[in-house]
Amino acid sequence: MAYDVAIKNGTVVDGTGAASFHADVAIENGKIVEIGKLDAPAKTTIDASDLIVAPGFIDPHTHYDAQICWDPMLTCSSWHGVTTVITGNCGVGIAPCRPESREVVAWDLVNVEGIPFEVLNRGVTWDWVSFPDFMNAAAARGSVINVGCFAPLTPFRHFVMGEESMERAASPQETARIRALLREAIAAGAYGFSTTNTLQHAGYKGRPLACRLASESELRSYAGVLRELGRGVVEIALTRTRGHISQEEWALLELLLDESGQRVTWISIDGEEMLRKVQPLVARGAMPQIRCTPTLFEFTLRSPGLVFASIAPSWTKVFNQPPEVQKRIYADAAFRGEFRDKLAGPRGSLINWDRFEFGHAKKPEFKPLEGRTIAQIAAQRGADPVDAFLDLGIEDDLQSWFTMIQDAQRMAPFIADPRVLIALSDGGAHVDSHCDAGYPTYLLGTWSREKQVIGLEAAVKRLTSEPAAFLGIRDRGRLAPGLAADIAIFDYQKVGSAARQEMRKDLPGGALRFVMGATGVEYTIVNGEVVYQHGQPAGKLPGRVLRSGIN
Repeated sequence: MAYDVAIKNGTVVDGTGAASFHADVAIENGKIVEIGKLDAPAKTTIDASDLIVAPGFIDPHTHYDAQICWDPMLTCSSWHGVTTVITGNCGVGIAPCRPESREVVAWDLVNVEGIPFEVLNRGVTWDWVSFPDFMNAAAARGSVINVGCFAPLTPFRHFVMGEESMERAASPQETARIRALLREAIAAGAYGFSTTNTLQHAGYKGRPLACRLASESELRSYAGVLRELGRGVVEIALTRTRGHISQEEWALLELLLDESGQRVTWISIDGEEMLRKVQPLVARGAMPQIRCTPTLFEFTLRSPGLVFASIAPSWTKVFNQPPEVQKRIYADAAFRGEFRDKLAGPRGSLINWDRFEFGHAKKPEFKPLEGRTIAQIAAQRGADPVDAFLDLGIEDDLQSWFTMIQDAQRMAPFIADPRVLIALSDGGAHVDSHCDAGYPTYLLGTWSREKQVIGLEAAVKRLTSEPAAFLGIRDRGRLAPGLAADIAIFDYQKVGSAARQEMRKDLPGGALRFVMGATGVEYTIVNGEVVYQHGQPAGKLPGRVLRSGIN
C-alpha cells in the first residue's frame, strides 16, 4: 500500500531539541506513520535533500479572529512555516456577540488591535452568536492552517452586561452568567481565556476595555473554570511600566495561578532583572512572552495606533476623533507636556528620536524631509523633538507617514531561555502600522544561522514543542509516528524574514496593510496536505479548528 506523502532524504529536526538526523518521513491519513528509511511507494514524494524537515511552527499570540472571515490563507503567518495559530489574545475578540452589539465589539478591535472599522464592517461575517458558534463557523469556513482560540473576556462581559461592562464590575449574578459562558467556550475547545489590565487598552469610544474592569472576585470565578475542567491557559496583557512588575500585577498573576491551577502567560518581559525577579512566578507556571524581531512601526497621526498610548495613556484621547479634533489635541500644550514627561519614564525608552524617521509626506513642501530622523528635523527647526514631530504631523494634515524602528538586540539574552515563550507576532492586528508575523523565519535565519545565539535544534524546539506543551496542544509540535502531519520543510542556508515589511492594499474595501515576506520555506504541510510548495499556495484548505482536550 502506498503512503499518501513520503518526504525523502531530509534532515529531521523533530522539535524535541534532540540532535538532527537523516531520515525519510511517511504520512498517511493526515498523520505521521513512519520515520526512517522508506521503501514503500507514495502518492506524493517530496525530495528534501539539503533541507530541514521540522514540525510546523505554532504561533501562540495572534489576532486573526476577524481575518479568518475573509482570508482563509491567514497571511502572512502561513508563509513562514506556521501551521497553527492561537487567536483571541489580550482579552479582545468578536465572540460571543449579539447582533445589537456588533459595533461595540468591532470598535474594541479597532482601538486595541489596530484593524480599521471599515475593514471589519465589510469583512466580518457575523455568522455566530455564542463562542462555540464562532468556532464552528470558522471550522465550516475552512483555512489553510490550524486555528485554536482563547476566549477573550471583553466580549463575554459585553454579552452579559451590555455597555455597563465598560463602566463597572459585574454583580454576583452577572459574574455567574459570564462564568457559565466561559465554561461553555472552554468545554467546546477554547484553550483558556484572555484578559488585560494595561491602561492603553481602550475600547469603544475610548472607554476602558471591558475586561479591565473585571473585579478580583470575577477573575477568581473565571479562573476557577480552568481548575474545574482541568485544562486551559490564562493569557494576560499585564505590565503598565516597562521593565517593572508592580505588587498589584504580581498579586494578579498569583491569583490567576492559584485559582486556575493551570498555566498563565503574560506580555511581556523586558530586561534580565525583571526576569530574575519573577522567577518564583515562572517556577509556578507563569511564563512571560517576548518578541524576537526588530519591530518596524509605520503610521500617521490620523491613525497612531497604540505606539504612544503604551507610553502615555492620554493618547487614547485621539482615538476615533475627526481630524480637526485630533489636531487640537496634538497642538495642546498640556497634552505635549504630559507626553514629554512620560517619555522621561521607564516606557519612554521605547522612543528613540534618532531611530524615528519621517517617511512619506503628502504636501510637496515636506518632501525634502523624507528619510530624515525626527532628531535631525528638530535640530533643523531649533525645536524639541516632541514639538517638531507633532507640528510636522499637523502641518501635513495628519497625512505624513512616520517610521519607528525598535532594535531587537536587547532580546538576545532571552532567545534561548526556556523561561520565556517566544511569541507576540500579533498576526492579524495593527495591520496598518507593522507586521511581526515573520518571527519564526527571523528566529531561524537571523538569531540561529547568522548570529548563532541559538542552535538550530533548540530554535525549532522554541517554535514547536515548547508552545505546544505550554498551551496543551497534544498532537502537534513534534515529529513522531501517530502525531498530526504538520510539517515545515526549509533551507537552513536561506530561511529568513524579509528585510523590510511591504505595504499592500488587499484588505476588504482595498484598505492597506503591511505584510512580511519569507524566504527559504520550501514546503508547508498541514494535516498531511501540502499547502505551500516553493512559496506558492497549493489551493488546499486542510486546516482545522483545534480544540483543547482533543487536539
